[in-house]
Amino acid sequence: MNKDQYKEMPRIDAICAHPVWRESVKRTAALERDRIFCRHDTAHFLDVARLAYIENLERELGLSREAIYAAALLHDIGRHLQYEQGLPHDQGSRMLAEQILPECGFSPAEQEEILDAIAGHRAKKTGELDNLAGVIYRADKLSRMCLFCKAEPDCNWEEEKKNRKIIK
Repeated sequence: MNKDQYKEMPRIDAICAHPVWRESVKRTAALERDRIFCRHDTAHFLDVARLAYIENLERELGLSREAIYAAALLHDIGRHLQYEQGLPHDQGSRMLAEQILPECGFSPAEQEEILDAIAGHRAKKTGELDNLAGVIYRADKLSRMCLFCKAEPDCNWEEEKKNRKIIK
């Protein structure tokens, strides 16, 4: 076991401790309490992060682990804005992330890469890219286990997005 691969990520810890992130997660959880479909919670965020990081390692893309985790933790935090205001959650998530990232120590270049990944995580064309945005897009879709979901027959996801196989 290589202990270097288990280095702490203080900027990621800062995201999780940030009051805007925590409040967004809390509000979304309350709004999705009775939701039968996939939820947008910390388990989903971490599934996306881990799947994206696995792809990054397997394909030797050289993406920053902290950028992957930051994008995964932030990509759906605007979900409550979609429920409350009708704002598409990718836009709301980017808007909230713009507040959080600078306060957590990310450079302007890192912020832009992460914000692009958040903004593009719903666009099908993003899935064809071999950058942070593409990795987050694919991990987001792979994290959903439609194969085992009781609500899948009622789900309005496009057929091509549904994950009916165990991959990775």
